[in-house]
This record gives sequence, C-alpha cells and structure tokens, in this order.
Amino acid sequence: MKNNAVAAAALLLLAPLTACGGSAEAGDGSTVTVTVGYQSRTINTVTAGTLLRSLGYFEKELNALGDGTTYKVDWQDYATGAPITAQMTAGKIDIGSMGDFPLLINAARGKQLGKPTHLVSVTGYNLRGGLNTIVTAPDSKLSTLTDLRGKKVSTSVGSAADGTLVRALQRAGLDPDKDIEKLNQQPAVGASALSAGSADALSQFVAWPGLLTYQGKAKALYDGAELNLPTFHGVTAREDFAEHRPTVLEAFLKAQAEATDYLNEHPVDAAEKVAKATRLPAEVVYLYNGAHGISTFDPAIKPRLVSALKDDVSILKSAKLTGDIDVDAFVDDQYVKKALGTSYAKQLTAAPPAAASEVWPKGASATRAFKTPAELLAYVSAHQDGIRAAYVPDATTGTLWFADKAVWVADGDELLPFVTPATARAYVAEHGGARVVTYADALERAS
Repeated sequence: MKNNAVAAAALLLLAPLTACGGSAEAGDGSTVTVTVGYQSRTINTVTAGTLLRSLGYFEKELNALGDGTTYKVDWQDYATGAPITAQMTAGKIDIGSMGDFPLLINAARGKQLGKPTHLVSVTGYNLRGGLNTIVTAPDSKLSTLTDLRGKKVSTSVGSAADGTLVRALQRAGLDPDKDIEKLNQQPAVGASALSAGSADALSQFVAWPGLLTYQGKAKALYDGAELNLPTFHGVTAREDFAEHRPTVLEAFLKAQAEATDYLNEHPVDAAEKVAKATRLPAEVVYLYNGAHGISTFDPAIKPRLVSALKDDVSILKSAKLTGDIDVDAFVDDQYVKKALGTSYAKQLTAAPPAAASEVWPKGASATRAFKTPAELLAYVSAHQDGIRAAYVPDATTGTLWFADKAVWVADGDELLPFVTPATARAYVAEHGGARVVTYADALERAS
C-alpha cells in the first residue's frame, strides 16, 4: 500500500497535461492577464496570496507601471502546490506560491518538460521546522513517535509535512517505509480520517495541526521544530514569464513586500482579513501569522533556507518523486533584489522576533504580550471571561501554541509550556522536582 501511495503521487505529478482555457499571458493587444496560483488555506503563503489579494496591492502596483497596458489579475485558489505546478508547466499560471518540498517538485517538473521555473521570493518561514506537526486524536493513547510503529499515519506525499514525518521517524529509529502504514491523503481527507479513526495520526503543514487542535479534534504528538531544520513557503515564477515581463514580476514582489509590511505592522487585522477570506478561525491564523507566530514573513531568500532546500532533495529522491535537482539554478533572487532595493541586504540577515507569550482579549484590536508564560497565566486567571485566545511558546523549541492546549510543567516557581507530552516528559526527566500539571492547576498556581 505504501508503494502504491507513492506511485500514485508520482503519476499525479508526472501525468501528461491537458490544455484548457486561454494562455496565461493572453490579452487583446492592450490588455494582459496575469494569472496567480495560490493556496488560501495554506496561510504561510498569505503575503503572496490571500492577504495580498485582499489588500489589492498587486493591482495597484500594476496600475502604477504606466506602460500603456491594462493589466488584469486572475487569482486561482488551490488546496495544494501540485495543481499549481501542473498549470505553470502548461503555461497557464505565471506566478505561484507553495511549500519547500512542492517547490522542489516544481523545479524538477519544469526542467523535465522544458518549462523551467524559479524560486523568486520567500513568503513565511520557521528556522526550526515548526510549521509542520504530527497530531493524534484527542483521546489517543499514542504519546511518542515510537508508538506509531504499525500504525496508520496520514500525510501528503511530496509535502514538507511528509518530509517532517520521514525525518522524525528516522531519528526515532523507525523505518518510514516499513514501520508505519502511510496514507497518502490531501489535508482535509486526512483530517477526516483522523476524526473517523481510520488514521492513527496525521502529519500536516500549516494551518491544519493548529486548526484541529483548536477545534478539539486533535492533540500534538510531535513538534516539527524538534528537528531544528528550516522549513518555508515561497513564490515560484515561470522563467519565460519572468524574462518576457520582468516589470510585472517585480511589481508582484513589491506588492508582496508591502503585504508583508502590513502583516507585520497590523498582525491582528491581517489575521482577521485572512480568516474572513478562508473561513479559518482568526485565532488559528494568528497562531501562525501573529506578531510572535510560528511563521516569520520576509520575502528575502536567505542562504540558510536555500541550504535547507538542498537537504530536502534527498527526501523526495527516496520517495522516487524526483531525481537530482540543481537548487542553485532554481533559485533566482534578481527580481526580489530589484523590488526591495537597498533593504534586501539587511533583510537577508534579519532574525525572527523573540518568542513571547500573548493574550488576545475579546473585542480587542491588538494583543498583549507577556515576558513569561506565568505572567500570561496570571492575566488569564484574572480575566477568564474576557480571553479570545492565549498563546505561549514551547519552553524547548519556541513553537507558539494555544495555552489551554499546551502541556504544562511546574518546576519550582516556574510554569513552563510544551507543545507535546514527549518534550514535557523529557524536561521533567532532566530537572529533579519538576512535574507535569494540568492547565487548570497551572492557572491556579499563577493566580
């Protein structure tokens, strides 16, 4: 079954493409349509998709070109990166956004068909890998990765979440091909399988783990940040489009930078806009995209992210989804350098914001940050009817999580949150006197 799942994924990506509709660049002489493929519910791409579309910045930049051409933008929303890649190599999408593993498949597919594409910017990233999480059902007895031996695990083959699953299992001493039964499923299907009990665990990317946890339909088993390997989403463009219309691509990247600034300066409002467009809870959007969220947004293509991309190739090769990939040839930052100008060099070395605990009070247009999780708990305890959401960073990985879904440890006067039971137990094992406590107990201790 595992081999069949991998083969099916490969066939989907490599199947012949059927032409449909008009050319992505076709116009009536003075009118040009630019087609953008995005994933509205993959909220690590919002600055090149959902939020950007909502703000209208790309259309504004195109209108400002003043080249006598009328531009129209065709926004096409997809669930994953694979169909965006298929449409790009068919010449029907000009610019697309997707995760790091799909970006590599995008590169391989473009080269294979003689329709090369290039990574032209980054949307959001997490330097430790916290954008991917393995979750189980709320009442599951599974508590460690080794408990997955012989179990059914849903993931999307060829995605970064699958890469996290493979690497995590290998580090735990399990063979990803033999020791689990991998179910190759779209995120929504996998979420349903987990709820129905036909999957024992689910490994997925932003925003599925946070969404299911927030809804009470899952709990975290493994925090991808434990791998301490960067993961990110980015923007890819067709080479022929970039060469034929460089000013249009630069306009897109300028607009993306403006959307990034908006998100960073107005994180709560940005979360509300994305929530409205995607019907995701704003509290979940903020978990990932907030001021101290799991994702950091910056268009710069940082060398550390390129290095991580190179390391990802081996995972796709082992799954027989790609062969060798020339990552250096795929990466092309000339357009984003021009779009960002003198700020680009500074952004290359910019670091994510420091981890912090945050409370989103009901009815508030801004969150409140606290120096320690204990201070946050004290505030929550005193305002329990006025809290929309509370977030705390994992004491080990820094991954932000919902305070009421975290695993809490009392260590003397300290109250420490963890995303998973395994990391909490590991801390307790190394700190005499520390012990796991309930969220209610943590609140009482902090009050």
